[in-house]
Amino acid sequence: MNPVDPTMYMEEPRQLLERAARQMEKAVVGKSSVISRMMLALLAGGHVLLEDVPGVGKTLLARSFARAFDLTHSRVQMTPDLMPSDITGCAVYHPKRGEFEFRHGPLQANLVLADELNRTPPRTQAALLEAMEEGQVTADGQTFRLPSPFMVIATQNPLEHEGTYRLPDAQLDRFMLKLSLGYPSCAAEVAMLSAHGGALAEERIKPQLSCEELTALKRMVGRVHVDEPLKQYAVELAAATRQHPDVRLGASPRATLALFRAVQAYAYMQGRTYAIPDDMKSLVPDIWQHRLLVKPEAAFRTGRAAQLLEDILNKVPVPSYSRAVGQ
Repeated sequence: MNPVDPTMYMEEPRQLLERAARQMEKAVVGKSSVISRMMLALLAGGHVLLEDVPGVGKTLLARSFARAFDLTHSRVQMTPDLMPSDITGCAVYHPKRGEFEFRHGPLQANLVLADELNRTPPRTQAALLEAMEEGQVTADGQTFRLPSPFMVIATQNPLEHEGTYRLPDAQLDRFMLKLSLGYPSCAAEVAMLSAHGGALAEERIKPQLSCEELTALKRMVGRVHVDEPLKQYAVELAAATRQHPDVRLGASPRATLALFRAVQAYAYMQGRTYAIPDDMKSLVPDIWQHRLLVKPEAAFRTGRAAQLLEDILNKVPVPSYSRAVGQ
């Protein structure tokens, strides 16, 4: 007997996503653009790095996100004494039974919040890197698959560097998006005070999709058509970053693939079955900015990677596109 396709009984997917966003906005006020990017990463199978000062709602955003999509979730406070086994799990000996039993760590969840990731040592960061890239963990000589969907939301404070470990470029490359919440507007902060006046705002969030429906949505995202000239455009943009005289490290092939998947998710969230060049242009800064290394001597002249990417987007010719649906 063939399994039932959850999409047969779903509402219009775009409406479901909009409802999920409205649910999250009950707790995270005035950050609709960040919420939209988070949903994009989830649909595209990516991970998110939130870099911001303390107290702006990074943890609240992650918890609200998990509730709106009915995801199992865990939070790990990354500290200097955290060991890999603390997040992957380890075998525990039972004297009465005379045998070892493996107890899974917090990585066995759909959504994992790694709070202050840059405060934990490289060995623990490496264990998280395997989970992000391979969808599995290795502990005590055993390999365990992680649940699907699986998403890591990591946070770091850009101001305090004492006692921190700089995230290696290989790990930064595993994050599809690097986002910042920033301080709320005055109106949003007033609304936040009202929203948090009674019960915890996140407890009022009602799940909008099941894991089965989310998995079905991700399959539909994978069917979004990206025309060959648009694929060529992505490769030419990546090549331009690698050849730019002010860039020491350009966009990797993994970065190009991340852009491709994000473009599919973005087009789908716009209600289209095909991608257009504007989708790619709007996503390049968020997807690639944290992956580029600007030469120190050029940083004073050109500024940050965002400015370089803007210049590259203005110089590389934009292709035409087809609305044909891929097979």
